[in-house]
Amino acid sequence: MTKGAREVEGDHSSVTEQWNLLQADELTMLIERCALNDRHSQKKIYYSFYGYAMSICRRYTSSHDDSIEILNDGFLKIFKEVHHYKPAYADVIASFAGWLRKIMIYTAIDHFRRNSKYRFTTEIDDGMIQLSAGGEDALDSISYEEMLRSVQELTPGYRTVFNLFAIEGFTHEEISNQLGISIGTSKSNLARARRQLQKKLFEQNRVRSTEAPQEMDSSKIFLPEDGQKEECALDCPAGISCC
Repeated sequence: MTKGAREVEGDHSSVTEQWNLLQADELTMLIERCALNDRHSQKKIYYSFYGYAMSICRRYTSSHDDSIEILNDGFLKIFKEVHHYKPAYADVIASFAGWLRKIMIYTAIDHFRRNSKYRFTTEIDDGMIQLSAGGEDALDSISYEEMLRSVQELTPGYRTVFNLFAIEGFTHEEISNQLGISIGTSKSNLARARRQLQKKLFEQNRVRSTEAPQEMDSSKIFLPEDGQKEECALDCPAGISCC
């Protein structure tokens, strides 16, 4: 793992720094050459999008090695399927980043299915799950890295459901289809994940309320509406010469 790669991974503010340096024409050329299995072009794309891809993979595991495994599996899928890739919209770079993001998310889901022997919490009454109706978010002062560490400490089932719903914008129906669980089980795991996050953040003394101390509504954990999406070292995959 190189020093530069460690810096990219450790600094969320620079996640998109490398791929933002690419020009649309250059990326288009790299994609075309990757479709011809050009190793230099694969290396360039791997380097350029490594930080962005890792920021996705890290949310789904508590282990760096597992994050690397997901990332490398994801890049192998990208290079295998890149000849089918077509930009979804005019912004070439953002379109490719969105395609890469989707592959990394589904690779993380595959990793969870393949390695998971964890039980999901059974269904609970929908009345126990209440989303915030508005108001100041009590977690505004929590940094990305602090929140990431807390999410990584969730049990694998809770972490996966939380990421898919709160970060990726999946609906409970989509989550149930992807993970092979019921919609009610997806909702219950989301609610319990939210409670675990609340507890962890309070234990770390990271949340500071501007009002008198009182029990924090668990709905204050960041949960976008269904369908809302986030706007948004090198351990090379086998067979890819990126170093």
